[in-house]
Amino acid sequence: MQVRAKKSLGQHFLTDLSIAERIACSLKPEGASPETPADVLEIGPGMGVLSQYLMEREDISLKMVEIDQESVDYLLLNFPKADGSLIQGDFLKLDLERFFRKDFCIIGNFPYNISSQIFFRILDHKDRVPQVVCMIQKEVAERIAEKPGTKVYGILSVLLQAWYDIEYLFTVGEGAFNPPPKVKSAVIRLERNGRKDLGCDENLFRTIVKTSFNQRRKTLRNSLKPLLAEKAVKENWSPAEYSMITSDPVFALRPEKLGVEDFIALARRLM
Repeated sequence: MQVRAKKSLGQHFLTDLSIAERIACSLKPEGASPETPADVLEIGPGMGVLSQYLMEREDISLKMVEIDQESVDYLLLNFPKADGSLIQGDFLKLDLERFFRKDFCIIGNFPYNISSQIFFRILDHKDRVPQVVCMIQKEVAERIAEKPGTKVYGILSVLLQAWYDIEYLFTVGEGAFNPPPKVKSAVIRLERNGRKDLGCDENLFRTIVKTSFNQRRKTLRNSLKPLLAEKAVKENWSPAEYSMITSDPVFALRPEKLGVEDFIALARRLM
């Protein structure tokens, strides 16, 4: 039995066993041991090429979530250990509290078409996800790991780097997959940093980051004008006060010039 790759699910099955083993070894949960295994969730195991190496590890307790019925049938047929640890469902809609009572790590070959959505879901559970190891499109991996000052730096760069230390591990060529994608892939590791709180409204922080980069060719003075206007009305700024506040040099910058701490400071000012 083989699983047919479905374009609608963004499936490109990893076939290179050496790459799969290397990804599995890149997951390093802190304090995990055979006596105290770390909970791990694999997203989209497909035909189990990565899963087989994760199942061999005694320092992790593995669960897998797979949306594709054909893949579920394949895994249960070929990997007896998958029985009891395989969840059929959509990670984006999964009730994570039901399956994990404590912190859990995430690993997987993320479907390209929903990788950003997966990261936003991880951010929603950041206080319970200490580490993520994933293979994604190389361009997205570079964007996530990028520092301020380049055109690659963007929304995911800021939002993920606010909470995680990002490490670009290695590049994976098109030939490692069936069917081969049209782009290269990359494996990255996200390790939760020590930040407990932003010191500002987190929703406002996200809004400022997204609004700024959605109009990244504009200066912050222009892209954030609706938020500034709302703040001005709320606090009854005079035209002179508005002008004085927006004359701050930071508002003359474009978003790629700001680091995480700069966006946090901006959110604090607009609270």
